[in-house]
Amino acid sequence: MAAVRFTALLTAVLLLSPLRATPLFDDTSIIDAALEGPLQDLLGDPDSRDQLPFLLHADGTEHAIKVRLRGKSRLRVCDLLPMRLNFKKSEVNGTLFEGQDKLKLVVPCHTSERAEKNLIEEYAIYRIFNLLTPASYRVRLLRLTFSDTARDDDDVRLHAFLLEPADQMAERLGGRESELPEVSLSWLDADHMALVYVFQYLIANVDWSLVKPHEEKSCCHNGTLVETDADILYVPYDFDLSGFVDAPYAFPPPDLRIDSVTQRRYRGFCTDRDALEQALHTVVSKRQDIASLIDSLPVLSDRNRQSRTSYLDQFFRAAEKEDMLLKRFENRCLD
Repeated sequence: MAAVRFTALLTAVLLLSPLRATPLFDDTSIIDAALEGPLQDLLGDPDSRDQLPFLLHADGTEHAIKVRLRGKSRLRVCDLLPMRLNFKKSEVNGTLFEGQDKLKLVVPCHTSERAEKNLIEEYAIYRIFNLLTPASYRVRLLRLTFSDTARDDDDVRLHAFLLEPADQMAERLGGRESELPEVSLSWLDADHMALVYVFQYLIANVDWSLVKPHEEKSCCHNGTLVETDADILYVPYDFDLSGFVDAPYAFPPPDLRIDSVTQRRYRGFCTDRDALEQALHTVVSKRQDIASLIDSLPVLSDRNRQSRTSYLDQFFRAAEKEDMLLKRFENRCLD
């Protein structure tokens, strides 16, 4: 019942919050776009955070923007690198990007077919969590043409996706992005956290924690804390190291003693049995919606889609023996 009240509260917040006009993430249709600028100069120095001038063509409008690199782990292993697009807010009124300022762009690690497939799989994870709760990051998929003005190379056309800004996500939930350096479990909404635990197990993701990364000022690793009047929510992001994606550069932490990231390991904290049971029910109730989502994904072949559906079906078959799976969670939970 507590989880039902939590969902009802979030729904009411979404209806009552005075949101800014940000149409970009209200739709899930694919945007045809082109990014034109000195791409090789941008990618040539992975450690640089200099902003370079680019043109973004989308929805019949040309935007003069600045682009810089971002991220950490992918900088060491990828040819294409995550970017941040910096718009002039005064020039986006009446366009698809109205209300936007800085947007994170997630791109494939390489220009290979597998890298683009992995990107679509990570995009799907965000969409799956959207199905489970509004307390999640929204994403928008692009068919993006890269035109490098620094080199006389052929254009490259790949899928990429934009990530909802943290402040907009927090405002949508009736809260604000937190800068707390640490968090106690007692401060967090227990029902939402139980859903996070089960979701991360579903996609076989262990690359997250409620501890502040060493180089960051605020908590938490691969998650944003959102403070509302009632509670604090942990909203996860960055799923490329999950077993569902199974990227070639993804390896499990040695201390977990598992052979592959595709091997599920429960990493949730010990919590109320009722909250965990309700979270499991929520995920299981969306099984068909999740399968339909995967069937609708671009880029993936029929074989790829079947493989990803079959991987999730391992979880759903285990969930049919609910008590056994809940006991497994409880035996593995972190104190």
